Amino acid sequence: MAAERLVVIGGDAAGMSAASQARRLKAADALEIVAFERGHFASYSACGIPYWVSGDVAARDDLIARTPEEHRERDIDLQMRTEVTELDVPGRRVKALDRESGKTYWTGYDKLVIATGARPVRPALPGMDAPGVHGVQTLDDGQALLDSLDALGAQESRRAVVVGAGYIGVEMAEAMLKRGFEVTVLNRGEQPMATLDPDMGRLVHDAMDGLGITTVNGAAVTRILTGPDGRVSEVATDAGTYPADVVVLGIGVEPETELARGAGLPVGPHGGLLTDLSMRVVGHENIWAGGDCVEVLDLVAGRTRHIALGTHANKHGQVIGSNVGGGYGTFPGVVGTAVSKVCDLEIARTGLREKDARAVGLRYVTATIESTGRAGYYPGAKPMTVKMIAELRTGRLLGVQIVGRDGAAKRVDVAAVALTAGMTVERMTALDLGYAPPFSPVWDPVLVAARKTVTAVRGAGS
Repeated sequence: MAAERLVVIGGDAAGMSAASQARRLKAADALEIVAFERGHFASYSACGIPYWVSGDVAARDDLIARTPEEHRERDIDLQMRTEVTELDVPGRRVKALDRESGKTYWTGYDKLVIATGARPVRPALPGMDAPGVHGVQTLDDGQALLDSLDALGAQESRRAVVVGAGYIGVEMAEAMLKRGFEVTVLNRGEQPMATLDPDMGRLVHDAMDGLGITTVNGAAVTRILTGPDGRVSEVATDAGTYPADVVVLGIGVEPETELARGAGLPVGPHGGLLTDLSMRVVGHENIWAGGDCVEVLDLVAGRTRHIALGTHANKHGQVIGSNVGGGYGTFPGVVGTAVSKVCDLEIARTGLREKDARAVGLRYVTATIESTGRAGYYPGAKPMTVKMIAELRTGRLLGVQIVGRDGAAKRVDVAAVALTAGMTVERMTALDLGYAPPFSPVWDPVLVAARKTVTAVRGAGS
């Protein structure tokens, strides 16, 4: 009996996790696995690129979890620098382009995994393609940025402009600061970190200013200006012009679904592929999708959303690989947990922001508290701000945001578990969290916020 063929489009987290899990469950004589990756690298941590650029991670290869050779040793035919350019769903085949030779060919499949990832948002503005303007989505992007920085040499004053103040924007601002650049962050929004409410984003803004990073809010980029050598020289906005030797785009990403759209596969309101709980593409028995190219269910809001995170991509891959390999797995959804940092400032969120709650018709109360990450008398205790959002009347936890130092960010995991369990803030106040003066006050900051939110819920209901 001939082996089935699994074709995987995309050689990073979701795609290769799926391929590896399927291989664990089925040997090569039962399942042939062919994977296509258009770039130079596979199975790497894109989330680590800012820390490689900053120098915190010493070498590019430190970000690579498994090389193409290692995949091939496990009977996964990973074809690098090969891009799938066309998908024939009725014919169960894909058209591949070898980017080195220019050769194209068709490959048939019995089962297909689409893991095409996401692409950086790159506005169609004059000068966006000029030398010195960089996105940072892939290892190829990171290498191109480092090569560009090396080409600048050791000039006395080096200026970096980061466009966008989300996770990638603030992380790249830190990276450029560590490399000795004068850093300006241009942000269209009211405050940096639009994944937070503006009052919490203001804390991030103040901290960035204190680190020497200039943050300009309400600044929409209109064009990139170049010098006599054709390289970027300034960034023009509707609020002014800012000199730049290098520009880093941190505007965010969008699902890379052009191939899937062209084949008529279903996409959601955010542009990502739609799947069922098994990560199977809706309406297609033999096609699965995962990673940054899909939309996922928000368990708090009850709607799909697009979240580009390696944690989700790896879980998707495990689920897909289990199902393709004859096992069983599901991905129920997410609560929207994310953490980041800029220098020693830690930023975390999970669940809904105020505007998210309003958008889905929820009425809510909020509470914000100031605390410390350790007992106040213990050396090194540093401030932390926690904001909590709960549903009016029921007290169901809806979201938590944390900005602080000294281990503040990972406290959000307590809230993520509470959200997943559907807990009320009153029930949270009784959580048996670990305590010792080096790690927490007697009342952990998350529990202090829960207590204050309980009071807000009761007050709103009276």
